Amino acid sequence: MIKEIRRRFNDTFTEANYQDMRAWMKDQYQHDPKFHVAETPIFIPKKVSDRLHAACDDVLKVVLQPDFAERSKAAIPPGENVPGQNDRPLFMQFDFGMCEDENGEVVPQLIEAQGFPSLYFFQYLLDKSYRKFYPIPEDYSCRFGGKSEEEYLDLLGRCILGDHAPENVILLEVDPTGQTTRVDFIVCCAELGIAEVCISDVELEDGKLFYDLNGKRTPVHRIYNRVIFDELKSRPDLKRTFNMIEQAEVEWAGHPNWFFLLSKFTLPFIDSPYVPDTRFLHEVTELPEDLESYVLKPLYSFAGEGVDLHPTAEKIAAIEQPEHFILQKKVRYADLIETLDGPARTEVRMMYVWPDDAEKPILLNNLVRLSKGEMIGVRYNKGKTWVGGSLGYFAPS
Repeated sequence: MIKEIRRRFNDTFTEANYQDMRAWMKDQYQHDPKFHVAETPIFIPKKVSDRLHAACDDVLKVVLQPDFAERSKAAIPPGENVPGQNDRPLFMQFDFGMCEDENGEVVPQLIEAQGFPSLYFFQYLLDKSYRKFYPIPEDYSCRFGGKSEEEYLDLLGRCILGDHAPENVILLEVDPTGQTTRVDFIVCCAELGIAEVCISDVELEDGKLFYDLNGKRTPVHRIYNRVIFDELKSRPDLKRTFNMIEQAEVEWAGHPNWFFLLSKFTLPFIDSPYVPDTRFLHEVTELPEDLESYVLKPLYSFAGEGVDLHPTAEKIAAIEQPEHFILQKKVRYADLIETLDGPARTEVRMMYVWPDDAEKPILLNNLVRLSKGEMIGVRYNKGKTWVGGSLGYFAPS
């Protein structure tokens, strides 16, 4: 988005240097990401940065309302309510498609909000990797608030560990070794000294949780949660005594209910020029005449599963639970990023944490996804280059 920096980056790019970066990244934690790491970061000018911050503020006005959790509790599906919910999300992600208005100005449009952790630790590694091998301007940063690498990791550590020893804190996931995003788990566990644990390896006994740590039965006092219920329900092969909905003496670093409370369910409540028209499907009494300009999304899907880019009246009439869907005005991602084999579209995720001792959420980092397919996401970009997971460097104020 900053033409001079983009041109200089593209002119000096070599495939050999990119492969050297990937090899170096793999060597840091002896793991190669299972998704495509983009050949380039993006560079975000101040005007666009200001609009992203304004868009986030509009979302936070809704999330920070005292009755937000109560008003959103209908979002939690039956049988998936987890005890011990706290009064605010520890992690928040706001995804913005980067579009252009009628004047050719870059304008962010909110695609999704999530009360669930993202790739905080991989983005730390990605920044180190890009900076080591690419000409990133020194005064451009992916982190906010002037935080150093050490301060960044320290804040994440306080959020995830709380007051507990690392051996009593686990990263909980469904089959963590098989997850596409496992690189984030590996960096997290290496930096914080905690273990990644499959939910089937957690033992619930008399309201207490335990796991095996190097052959020793070890109590679990706090959980950094990465489990998504849809995936958990799809794995009946994983025999378990703990399904998260039982009463247990445990703290949550990212309570599971916030995955539902702050989600697509939130979008219809936000009035902002940065949020496209979004309606609960069951409240739509008359379908828009320009239905082809809308996208149909299930409330509880993850990573784009179940999204219908081409809804019809017939498809909508056949939906058995319309209360589980939203109808959202399509946004047209702009071809903003010049690459060596054609322009790419981009989505920027603004990543927050909200520790107990902070009055307001803290904007911490960002995540970028580049796409040349019909949608953002791995399945739409197979075989393409200059796409995938990336990072935004923001121009100094």
